[in-house]
Amino acid sequence: MADHSHDLVVLTTASNEGDAKLITEVLEEEGIHATVDGEFASGFLADAPMTVRVLVQKDDEAKAKETLQRIRDEDDRIDWSKVDVGEPED
Repeated sequence: MADHSHDLVVLTTASNEGDAKLITEVLEEEGIHATVDGEFASGFLADAPMTVRVLVQKDDEAKAKETLQRIRDEDDRIDWSKVDVGEPED
């Protein structure tokens, strides 16, 4: 099996593991493989601003960004004020 871990890109970041995992679940429902990176470190220091990254395959990045924008408007399970979804395109 080929190792495609080097083909991963950061889709977004969240301030906690729960929101990041919800985002990956929604992306998976749309057929986009996503993974969470940084959840282990997010609980170490309560005062340190930690982020959890949501990673997708580079080939899926455009579809994932579109999906992320759509679910931002539709999904109320995620605290979007703490998720970096990037700047909207013109």
